[in-house]
Amino acid sequence: MTATAGELLEVLWGRASTAPASASQMRVLLTLEHQDGINLRTLSAALASTPPSTSRLCDRLVAVGLVERVVGRTDRREVRLHLSKRGRAFLDDLRARREQELQSVLTLMPAGKRAALLEGLEAFCDAAALQMHDDGMRSDDRTA
Repeated sequence: MTATAGELLEVLWGRASTAPASASQMRVLLTLEHQDGINLRTLSAALASTPPSTSRLCDRLVAVGLVERVVGRTDRREVRLHLSKRGRAFLDDLRARREQELQSVLTLMPAGKRAALLEGLEAFCDAAALQMHDDGMRSDDRTA
């Protein structure tokens, strides 16, 4: 059942997307949204990828104006990654379109089932946030 639900969400998200970004690039954007100003090594660890692969992903996102690279003030070798205004606007717009698609499905559900789904999704979000936080702490240990 969870696989089917996941696949249906992918279909809904796909209908809502006009994304100029691949799934990997979306992971970069979402990571930068939550960890603004991280460096390439930290981003690579968060993505469980290699620095060269992550750098190429960022190159493409910089080229379309969704990500900015900022050279460090004290150490010019240090480059910090930030979502650009366009990148933030892109994520906001994508979320709005996804929410609209999801809302169209939710209106077809009985009210009691919607309430149960909301309760379950809140618990899911709490658990996912905890796991992501724990994973981030472990990757910080590896890059320190």
